[in-house]
Amino acid sequence: MSIENLLKRDSFIERGARSRAQALLDPGTFRELAGPFERLHSPWLAMQKLVTQADDGVVVAKGRLAGQPTVVLAIEGAFQGGSMGEIGGAKIAGALELAVRDNERGVPTQAVILFETGGVRLQEANLGLAAIAEIQSAIVALRRHRPVVGVSAGTVGCYGGMSIAAGLCSYFVMTREARLGLNGPQVIEQEAGVGEFDARQRALIWGLTGGEQRTVTHLADACVEDDTAQVRATVAALFARGAPAVHRSDRTADFLACLARVDTTTQATPDDVRRIYGKGLG
Repeated sequence: MSIENLLKRDSFIERGARSRAQALLDPGTFRELAGPFERLHSPWLAMQKLVTQADDGVVVAKGRLAGQPTVVLAIEGAFQGGSMGEIGGAKIAGALELAVRDNERGVPTQAVILFETGGVRLQEANLGLAAIAEIQSAIVALRRHRPVVGVSAGTVGCYGGMSIAAGLCSYFVMTREARLGLNGPQVIEQEAGVGEFDARQRALIWGLTGGEQRTVTHLADACVEDDTAQVRATVAALFARGAPAVHRSDRTADFLACLARVDTTTQATPDDVRRIYGKGLG
């Protein structure tokens, strides 16, 4: 990309959660629910003398996307690493459950989840885990009616229990800069040692967990440029496609068959993973 085009580009990554939600919805239709004026602070962060945020790092917006009723759930990666606690998790799960209710009443509401999250908020451990479980259950309930589209653009990525939530989405969209994994590089290095995974090797990290690799290996459905218009157009096109014939989470046998072919005695390379998962799941 030339310098001129780079400067003209409307970066989706550089937008905050609220701006991302506004950019996805049709102009003039954005309406925020349970917003910052509701003062839904996390009580647990305050008890530990940690700075809170009035929306607990989650923006819930309702409007229309390409004319269709849509709820957008945007996680703010700049607040507590996008971690899920009791309040933020309840906002996402509750909004998804309301979308299910809309569909049951004849209003075909679809959902977009913008993932910028390291997973559970350690300061709210069990409550955060329960909230993530509720999110996962609500995604499965809603996708019986309408597709649920997940997006991870960067810079935090999508990790922990929320990566499982991403896997439950009907479709998942990533940029090349995004990352998707159950455990982050530092966690793997801490638990298994630098010999298992060197968290300083950025090329290896993106080569194994970046958006391009995850799309080739069928853990994501589209890899797009960091461009707001392209992200929006891709999400709209996936909704127009309707539900997939088989959801990714229903292909566990296929993924396990690929996993059985991985040589765990050596460090896997990005090419190894592409060869095994790209061809095995194609």
